[in-house]
Amino acid sequence: MSIRKHAAARTEAALVRRRRLVPALAIVVIALLPETAMAALFGSMFAGPRPAEVGTGVLAPCPDKPNCVRSGAADSRHAIDPIAAAPPLPAALAELVRIAAGMPGARLVSTRADYAHLEFETPLMGFVDDVEFAIDATAGVIAIRSASRVGTSDFGVNRQRIEDLRKAFAAAGKPPAPTR
Repeated sequence: MSIRKHAAARTEAALVRRRRLVPALAIVVIALLPETAMAALFGSMFAGPRPAEVGTGVLAPCPDKPNCVRSGAADSRHAIDPIAAAPPLPAALAELVRIAAGMPGARLVSTRADYAHLEFETPLMGFVDDVEFAIDATAGVIAIRSASRVGTSDFGVNRQRIEDLRKAFAAAGKPPAPTR
């Protein structure tokens, strides 16, 4: 083999190794980037549009997917207890919203005396969940709903979020409503 052919073969082999290495390095770099940089890369690709029935002042029903919980839901996979709170309920709702807004990824979208809507965004991929609270004056509780906008499974995140809120609300010294 001539020197030129040998040098060309070595150059070609180096190019093949480099072509294989670049995608692998890109994956490693992306995996090691801080979450904020990942969010910037992916943007709101997984956020999904805000459902029209969310933010109306009335809790939206759960879609026929397991990634939603709602107080008052008839089926067990979506059903979750409302938040029990002592009167005055508007003050209890304001405290619940304060606690929720302080959770990681939370953003308050709208609030009024009897209703609140928050969005929770995951730090890595930017998935958005909608959380709604509404005062049920007849039952004397705060009705709740937490649902993912996209996908099917949420690995129990929405249910766990509501249970974490329930615990934080109780720990904040808000006594539950008396049992009837």
